[in-house]
Amino acid sequence: MIFTCYLKEILYKNSVLRKRIIRAEKMEVVSHLAASISHEVRNPLTTARGFIQLLEQSHLSQEKRKQYIRIAIEELDRAQAIITDYLTFAKPAPESVENLNVKTEMERVIDIVRPLANMNSVEVQTSLIPCNVKGERQKLQQCLLNIIKNAIEAMPNGGTLEVYISIEKDQVLIRISDTGVGMTKEQIERLGEPYFTTKGRRGTGLEMMVVYRIIESMGGTIQIASEVNKGTQVSLYLPLTQSLHTPSVEQKHDIFAAS
Repeated sequence: MIFTCYLKEILYKNSVLRKRIIRAEKMEVVSHLAASISHEVRNPLTTARGFIQLLEQSHLSQEKRKQYIRIAIEELDRAQAIITDYLTFAKPAPESVENLNVKTEMERVIDIVRPLANMNSVEVQTSLIPCNVKGERQKLQQCLLNIIKNAIEAMPNGGTLEVYISIEKDQVLIRISDTGVGMTKEQIERLGEPYFTTKGRRGTGLEMMVVYRIIESMGGTIQIASEVNKGTQVSLYLPLTQSLHTPSVEQKHDIFAAS
């Protein structure tokens, strides 16, 4: 009897200690995230403010004014991207899970990045079939957008982006490939780490962390293959909920080239 009571007390204390440790770890992560976000947002805001102040100079040429305004807007956009990525990462479980047609969501994302692809002289080739997965629309779009934007930005001198959707047994395969700068093995291993980026000052370090979080929340997995100066291939595997059409009938090849 005494031993049983003693054992229960030990188990209770262990449970309390474990909860305290978990809570402390969570608080440490939140504290680290908040400090990092504050630092990352402050940088572009300071830069934007500096260039806006320069606009007060009366002797500035019209060309210089346009340049300073463009830089200020770019920095404000960067601050907004940091906040968006942070909110997407920090947001708890999905709010409104529904059946999503991956082809439809991908086409929407491609429409969004079309100007960026054109600006970077990137040809986008697609081979998409209709198929369903369960998830939250905004988060799936954010995930696809992050990957495709990264791929386009990895080809500053132009190249080819291939977007492919297929069904493999009970999974949907989304494959996004580019002919960009590529990554080393060490860089691939660090993808998904908080604030790790291969884009230097242009990256928030949160994009791929958001991608990993979203795909994992949808019950999926990510595979990445890359070679320096040859390109990168990102493969997303998500549980198939319903195939809308037979792949062999509906598969299409849509190509739009940067103009």
